[in-house]
Amino acid sequence: MAQFNRRNVLGFGLGALAATRLRPAAAAEGETVAHGMSAFGDLKYPADFPHFDYVDPNAPKGGVFSTIPSSRAFNQSFQTFNSLNAYILKGDGAQGMGLTFATLMARAGDEPDAMYGMAASKVAISADGLTYRFTLRPEARFHDGSKLTARDAAFSLNILKAKGHPIIGQQMRDFIAAEATDDATLVVTFKPKRGRDVPLFVASLPLFSQAYYTKQPFEESTMDIPLGSGPYKVGRLESGRYIEFERVKDWWGAGLPVNIGANNFDTVRFEFYRDRDVAFEGFTGRSYLYREEFTARIWNTRYDFPAIQDGRVKREKLPDETPSGAQGWFINTRRDKFKDPRVREALGLAFDFEWTNKTVMYGAYQRTVSPFQNSDMMAMGPPSPEEVALLAPFRGKVPDEVFGAPYLPPVSDGSGQDRALLRRGVQLLNEAGFVIKDGRRITPQGEPFRVEFLLDEPAFQPHHMPYIKNLGTLGIDATLRLVDPVQLRARRDDFDFDITIERFSFSTVPGDSLRSFFSAQAAATKGSNNLAGIADPAIDAMIDHVIAANTRSDLLIAARALDRLIRAGRYWVPQWYSSTHRLAYWDVFGHPPNLPKYAGVSAPDLWWAKPAGGSK
Repeated sequence: MAQFNRRNVLGFGLGALAATRLRPAAAAEGETVAHGMSAFGDLKYPADFPHFDYVDPNAPKGGVFSTIPSSRAFNQSFQTFNSLNAYILKGDGAQGMGLTFATLMARAGDEPDAMYGMAASKVAISADGLTYRFTLRPEARFHDGSKLTARDAAFSLNILKAKGHPIIGQQMRDFIAAEATDDATLVVTFKPKRGRDVPLFVASLPLFSQAYYTKQPFEESTMDIPLGSGPYKVGRLESGRYIEFERVKDWWGAGLPVNIGANNFDTVRFEFYRDRDVAFEGFTGRSYLYREEFTARIWNTRYDFPAIQDGRVKREKLPDETPSGAQGWFINTRRDKFKDPRVREALGLAFDFEWTNKTVMYGAYQRTVSPFQNSDMMAMGPPSPEEVALLAPFRGKVPDEVFGAPYLPPVSDGSGQDRALLRRGVQLLNEAGFVIKDGRRITPQGEPFRVEFLLDEPAFQPHHMPYIKNLGTLGIDATLRLVDPVQLRARRDDFDFDITIERFSFSTVPGDSLRSFFSAQAAATKGSNNLAGIADPAIDAMIDHVIAANTRSDLLIAARALDRLIRAGRYWVPQWYSSTHRLAYWDVFGHPPNLPKYAGVSAPDLWWAKPAGGSK
């Protein structure tokens, strides 16, 4: 599945078709048959590979891994859950439900876009790349012992497109249908010019039991435990507080190359807290054992408790070499008061990143400027001739700056109230018709210009208050609304907000997933990732160019052109990013020495519990 970083949503953004090494005699004319697939070039691992290079194949099994959520997908929340259906719009899905389902293929963490067989042993791809024929493993089973067949897989893919979360539906836009020709053969068809990442997104989706859902409505939020097929099954839980997953000791897929060295814990447990400070106290009291720290203030000031001093808790920084993506305040351009980009730029000028980073965040962060931050897809300097060629049809319809250096948020003087930047903000607002009357700034319609920030975590309040103060200096009546996570998700799904925080990133080979964040179609789709309401024909066209790219070079050209357009639109006030993962954990865990570049910290997937008295 796609992985989503804290404060974000990560599009899957993978590729579609691999140049592969194997052409068995059973292949139909023009088909390419292989044990995996990727976007460009050959697969790293041959058909008979024993395991991924980065795992410890002898990792011990057993023990408990417990943590708080640091990633989310679809209807999940960081702070609560009230449903075990994590693949629809309704409800707040429980963290970890992906552990309970097998997928057709599994991602390799040391390749930017490759997947290898899990429930499917191989795939035959037609010459035009529009038909994928998966062969399912005969040993694949659900947790009740019933066979997992191609009919279950076809049911799963079709119902996810028809009734799954809107984000799933958007990313399956180019998926036509899945059909089982027999128990072992799944045929998946795609539309012409389909996104390169769509087949791999499809191969990453959970496989459900068709028989189970003949008795259960798929589209309903429920606390009933679904019938799974993955390495774990749901164990103990208390809605909104914790959920445990128990390892299936005789799981049919445990010996597959993609699973050797993985799924090592007997129990994986997620704890839920409404407040980050309270969650930290829970960690110091050993209420849970592993924590990725997202708050610089806590990392710099509070990791001095006795268990740190005597070595019972370890701290570790690991490099984050993946694209860090976008984090910021996203401005809802569906609302009339935010439609003018001059207004949105003025809002950005009031945020003093340099002061906030120094004063609130201990200088721990760098400024985010691009949705492709920390990657070679980010635009820099003037556009190349190839980028200009893509953008040229829209000259006069997009800002002139698109054809120059990309927009960068200005660097403040670090005072917290840079007068030069605020004066520029006043000028932009006046030019847009948002003038001062009776000491208050009003819209062109004569209404007071009010801005509400929507938030569900108190820990972010210190970042908002100086920003709100500066907006007040501009005459804007800005306020902060703190709501519970259920209300936050409902309002975001309905686009019922002025400004809200989000973080998301893409893989190194983005494709159709871009539509969910930036396309006009997504702007009108309830529950989509397009929080800003971006609806620009030029942006839609650049997304199409990214999807249609036949080489890595073509993809980079199109992605950089897309980046220029998004940044020129001033759709968000960029915040910050870190190039490292800050980890803290009780000294009961081990992990491979070289974690895979494209899979983050890989916890709990590749970690293990240290045996009692052991040194591993």
